[in-house]
Amino acid sequence: MSRVLSTEEAKSAISQIQRIIQGGLNDQIQALDVQGQILSQPNVWDGPLAQQFRSETWPQTKSALDKAQQELEELRAQLEKISHDIFTAGGGA
Repeated sequence: MSRVLSTEEAKSAISQIQRIIQGGLNDQIQALDVQGQILSQPNVWDGPLAQQFRSETWPQTKSALDKAQQELEELRAQLEKISHDIFTAGGGA
């Protein structure tokens, strides 16, 4: 039989991770996106390095941010399911 253990410390850490992902971190990623979109407008910021930002830097960064946000949401959902399953199995739901 495999061990099933979930302490209050684990429950708290799971809750904190979920709050960080759902709240501040997602908000910060969205705020970065807004500013990146502003800087991607040639009528706001232009020149050789601004063009490089628009054509290379920002698209790559935006893609990485989108991927990170998706993976963090998957982590949040996994933590929710695992936590639920462990607390249900242990009678602590």
